[in-house]
Amino acid sequence: MIKIIQFMKRNYKVLLVITLLSVALWSFMPKEKSSDPEKDKMLIELLTFVIEKGHYNPTAIDDTFSKGVYKDYLNALDPSKRFFMQSDIDEFAKYETQIDDQIKSKDLTFFDLTYTRLMQRMEESKTYYKLALEKPFDYKKLESINTDYEKLPFCKNIQELKERWRLQVKLSTLSSLVEKQKLEEDLTKDKSKTLEEKLKEFRANQGDKLTPESEKKFIADVEKRKNQTPKTYEQLEKETRESTLTSLNDNFSFIKDLEREDWFSIYVNAIASRFDPHTSYFAPNEKEKFDVSMSGKLEGIGARLQKKNDFTEITELISGGPAWRGKELEAGDIVLKVAQADADPVDVVGMRLDDVVKKIKGPKGTEVRLTVKKTDGSIKVITIVRDQVEIEETYVKSSVVEKDGFKYGIIYLPKFYIDFEDQNSRDAGKDVAIEVERLKREGVQGIVMDVRDNGGGSLKTVVDIAGLFIDQGPIVQIKSAAGKKEVLYDRDAKVQWDGPLVVMINEFSASASEILAAAIQDYKRGIIIGSKQSYGKGTVQNVIDLNQFVRGSTYGDLGALKTTTQKFYRINGGSTQLEGVKSDIAIPDRYSYLKMGERDIDNAMPWDKIDPADYKIWDKQNNFDLAIAKSRERMSNNAQMNLIDDNAKWLDERNKENVYSLNIDKFKAEQKSLDEKNKKYKPIVDYKNSFDFNSLPYEIDEMNKDSVLKEKRDRWHESLTKDIYIEEAIHILNDLQSADNKGLTTKVKKDKLVKS
Repeated sequence: MIKIIQFMKRNYKVLLVITLLSVALWSFMPKEKSSDPEKDKMLIELLTFVIEKGHYNPTAIDDTFSKGVYKDYLNALDPSKRFFMQSDIDEFAKYETQIDDQIKSKDLTFFDLTYTRLMQRMEESKTYYKLALEKPFDYKKLESINTDYEKLPFCKNIQELKERWRLQVKLSTLSSLVEKQKLEEDLTKDKSKTLEEKLKEFRANQGDKLTPESEKKFIADVEKRKNQTPKTYEQLEKETRESTLTSLNDNFSFIKDLEREDWFSIYVNAIASRFDPHTSYFAPNEKEKFDVSMSGKLEGIGARLQKKNDFTEITELISGGPAWRGKELEAGDIVLKVAQADADPVDVVGMRLDDVVKKIKGPKGTEVRLTVKKTDGSIKVITIVRDQVEIEETYVKSSVVEKDGFKYGIIYLPKFYIDFEDQNSRDAGKDVAIEVERLKREGVQGIVMDVRDNGGGSLKTVVDIAGLFIDQGPIVQIKSAAGKKEVLYDRDAKVQWDGPLVVMINEFSASASEILAAAIQDYKRGIIIGSKQSYGKGTVQNVIDLNQFVRGSTYGDLGALKTTTQKFYRINGGSTQLEGVKSDIAIPDRYSYLKMGERDIDNAMPWDKIDPADYKIWDKQNNFDLAIAKSRERMSNNAQMNLIDDNAKWLDERNKENVYSLNIDKFKAEQKSLDEKNKKYKPIVDYKNSFDFNSLPYEIDEMNKDSVLKEKRDRWHESLTKDIYIEEAIHILNDLQSADNKGLTTKVKKDKLVKS
């Protein structure tokens, strides 16, 4: 989840104090390179120093703190309790209240002990799962497994540990076997149908997506399946063990790639996160990933990679990037060697994925040569000039839809992105303003701002976006550790959009999303619809480069610290911390009853309130309350919504069930029962509203040149047609139309848009 980040200048006084006090640390900084343990000691000292001096409300580093670190750290190392034994825990337990003292004395005894023991236990565990998969399982045996790992005790001895591995592996293979058997049954049934019957079903399922190419491919697949011989139970059983073994080997191969510093980062984060859930340490690689996620940009070739055994595979080319433009590199290619410009190529087979990525990425304008193995087995050297790559999924996008002669705009904002290094670069505030203008040119008479699943981002951009919809005035209040209050204003009297507005949120709308929704709600500027409440994160974080506090260090990049420095408050004075933003119209969803908000985290900061800011409620939306009342009435009588709520209650019940039978007959019976229950909820998946969603003209032009972009937009529009929440948002916009409101926007033209 992206956390809300303020520009450093907003906290320059806090940072200045830290910088001045950090002079005291310089005397501890070695001038020559030391061993990694010495670097680790220095990092813990620096980290706790910066947190204690800069955190909004630093927790005392005492025995209670130590117990919290101990619990979080061990849970992070072994969440399913498949590595450590009770004897290990007994040995670790004496440090449960000593971690605070070890932090203060730069003592790494506890970390060194747990790290060494974990490496030992992981190596031993390889033999456990391999032994379990050597021969067929007895699926007729009456036994079960409990997957409530939090409540499970640690194993008392190696025999118990081997048994836990055996049961877990058996569950995995049993689930796979039952699924494979079902596929074989479907294949047998499929063979009993004629080609004409299959084509009829296919055409019905495809609907308006049917193309001659897709039909041709379907026929080819049918012909291919016709010659397939059904597999025996023995073949399927063997396949499941082989695939499970491959999967576990891949997982342990990934673990093997981790270095000591990776595990130390877990320990450091267990310490940092005890101050509050959003304070964390970024190792150098993680800091770079965070910067990319915030800006939506990187410099490189524009390809996504993944590790497969000892090989690095290209999984996707980012649309518009240099690799995509070059048309030589393809998904599925295996990278064998990497060379910088004219330098000799370096063999990357068996290399850690992070190290391969480092070699491929580089500054804009530089050249990299990849030796790749193509899917046909041929070897090819591909030269690519690196460039700035924009990750399209990061950025805002919009669509238009018609209802009852009115045209409405949907703006989807996945995060409040910004490039901190380049103020002239695109950011969420600028881009949303552009989309609003584009929608206005299309003559829309209402806008939906969709910030569902938006975890936040830049505070500056949310202030800019909220300012698009109101006269000048306060947007959010900020309170620092010293108690000083600051109000952030929209100082532009221009209202870029004065028409009906709906903001969509859910349980995963957090931080900056909650500021936007809260401001719109407090001004009564628009209607908030979605989950009962948003996530409930009402704190502000700064990312602090730790290297600035170290003079003459030869340790290399020390990474960064993201720490909570302030809390934000609504303009009505209330905090969004824990309580989030409560929707004007609460709509049930499948996560309604599950615990997943800030309020469910044990060390989250409390809710409080301060004095309200001086603001004036928007008075240009005359039927605001009527629209809310009509929507609530629709919701109460909507069978689909009632079904979603029933499904959410069932999912909550299912979430509490942790015991699975490992007898194949009982397992199948349980799965059949679940399948029967799921049939009741199938209308939720099959639901389709009556709207057509279309791209704006400028994007249609781009889609005509970019098939990847077209496919992404087609998928988005298809998902919108299945979205009952978007449908209700459009109904609300329609209800907000009135004689007084119609003068604010332009009536839609009757000519149809080009469908995307």
